[in-house]
Amino acid sequence: MNDLNLCGDELNQLSIILQDWVPKEASIIIATGEDYIFTLLSKQHSNLKIQNMIKEESVAAKVLKTKIKSEFVDNSIFGEPYLTIGYPISIDRKDAALIIVLPSSPIEKREPYQFLTGKNDEDWTPVPIDQIFYIESLQKRTWFYTNSEQYKSNITLKELQTRLPNCFIRIHRSYILNIYFIKKITKDIASNFVIVLKNNVELPVSQSYISELKKILEF
Repeated sequence: MNDLNLCGDELNQLSIILQDWVPKEASIIIATGEDYIFTLLSKQHSNLKIQNMIKEESVAAKVLKTKIKSEFVDNSIFGEPYLTIGYPISIDRKDAALIIVLPSSPIEKREPYQFLTGKNDEDWTPVPIDQIFYIESLQKRTWFYTNSEQYKSNITLKELQTRLPNCFIRIHRSYILNIYFIKKITKDIASNFVIVLKNNVELPVSQSYISELKKILEF
């Protein structure tokens, strides 16, 4: 990641935002395209390693797509959850995102879920976590699936990702799966990775999650 030589207008644009919002111990990151191109890490974040590529679920990706301010807990930048704020800016006449990672310590990680309570028809049922094949975000709702049933949950994928056991991995902006129910990993006719579960459900793997999937499953 390289330093940027910003022109006057761009510097003024950044200065207004920085004076209003950025605490001394916050980190500043600039993103364009698919990459983080500039970082100024605070002492509090200096021992953390930033990811090179922007992930689909990140604040940066949302700002670049919508061109509006975005704020939520983002664990895709450092691999740990931090409250992050993103602002749309312009760098050399190209869309960019100014990312402020706030100086709080990583959000306390609570105990992993032992079960999820889901709604099926009009009934609510607590389902042991080891029975859940995968979790899906569909039409702004969260669903999780066992071998034969599906349930609606009030918890978002972003929230679930911080409380699920390590056997659950995200493979797509819409899917988190339980690796113990993977039957095989294959490719479709376009050479995109597809995961087939033991109940023969097929789930696509997003390009931005392939390297992480390979690292976790060691293939």
